[in-house]
Amino acid sequence: MASFFSSWIWSERFWLPENVSWSDLEHPPPGVEYPRLEHLLLAFPLAVGVLLLRLLFERLIAKPCSRILQIQAGVPRRAQPNTVLERLYQSKSFPDERQLAGLSKQLDWDERKIERWFRVRRNQDKPGLQRKFCESMWRFTFYLVICIYAMNHLWVSPWMWDLRKCWHNYPFQPLSPQQYNYYVAELAFYWSLMVSQFTDVKRKDYIMMFVHHLATILLITFSYTNNMLRAGTLVMCVHDTSDIFLEAAKLANYAKYQRLCDGLFVLFSFSFFLTRLVIFPFWIVYSVLFDSWEIMGPYRAWWLLNGLLLVLQTLHIIWFYLISRIAVKAIFKGKKRWFEFPLSLSPFCSRSSSTLLAF
Repeated sequence: MASFFSSWIWSERFWLPENVSWSDLEHPPPGVEYPRLEHLLLAFPLAVGVLLLRLLFERLIAKPCSRILQIQAGVPRRAQPNTVLERLYQSKSFPDERQLAGLSKQLDWDERKIERWFRVRRNQDKPGLQRKFCESMWRFTFYLVICIYAMNHLWVSPWMWDLRKCWHNYPFQPLSPQQYNYYVAELAFYWSLMVSQFTDVKRKDYIMMFVHHLATILLITFSYTNNMLRAGTLVMCVHDTSDIFLEAAKLANYAKYQRLCDGLFVLFSFSFFLTRLVIFPFWIVYSVLFDSWEIMGPYRAWWLLNGLLLVLQTLHIIWFYLISRIAVKAIFKGKKRWFEFPLSLSPFCSRSSSTLLAF
């Protein structure tokens, strides 16, 4: 039963091009290594190591940096203890008018006083700037280091400059140590994000980020198993690039460096548009869709992988719409004169915890 189930999941007709079998990939020429699914098992213990490393980084590096920048953890004003209101708050933090009227009669409180209690109680649960700063500094450090590592490898790779070479002699393309390290590091990081997402600061785009992380993990796993490493490394590098500027803008915002935050937001917006709405769809996705079709032809897993890429592209469009909307509000509401735009994005930075800086 187990062998039947395994053979059904890893069907050669689904995962591999025509006339290619798993046995062909299990016996590479001497001195050559092909990707195998069991290689990625290292990502699970490594993800635990990433979580532990993050705890040490935030405690030993990020938190001292926040103190140097005078970012305090902050002690929010505490709501007056009240058993009745606290019980309702645990199930509904925004009571409706009917509930407010009922509480007013029960407690002999004015409705405004009850609304004020709930507002203070909600603020009490909000994380402090120091915690947000530590989270962003960890992500900024990872994206910066992994992007430098990826560019150091890809810059000398011929398929970065000619994407058709991603499909030459596919799937019999040797696995390099740099590709393996990059894949395992990214997969471990995103598994750690899937776990830490339940304890990190909650954002308004929580569901979208969950879908994004899940699609990313599936893409990394499937592309490694299928030996689409050349296209896969390009996809990951494109995504990491704009994230560097995003996390840097968040750090500047939390540290109250307003002009630096504004400038980094401009760089983030430009890099996001260039990498995720130009390079990703018109170069990488185009090559995966059309160059691969022309050179090797489609097969069943090919449709799945392209579908996941299009899911990511849909999320990119939604996010850029949100970015553009915030930028437009900043231009027309943040300053009266449009020509003051270069450093007029303070509304964006002041709302970072609940809108775009949540990405």
